[in-house]
Amino acid sequence: MTVLLACMMALGVSILIALIRVILGPTAFDRVLAVNSIGTIVIIGVVVHGFIMERPEFVDIAILYAILNFIGTFAVLKLFSTGKLS
Repeated sequence: MTVLLACMMALGVSILIALIRVILGPTAFDRVLAVNSIGTIVIIGVVVHGFIMERPEFVDIAILYAILNFIGTFAVLKLFSTGKLS
């Protein structure tokens, strides 16, 4: 349980650093990248939690969340670059 706590605290600090980048980012692309980083950190947290608790189905949940994170980031970047999603 101590390892899980240490990992989650490190991931929490990483999320706070990325959140500062979301707030202070000079461009919209920096903000999108920071939000994508937060999503990736959450995915790592889900996988670590599943590994520590010996629940392999958490990996499936993390893969699904990673796919949604990628699609969402791609859609937002396409919206910023072209002005439309179609």
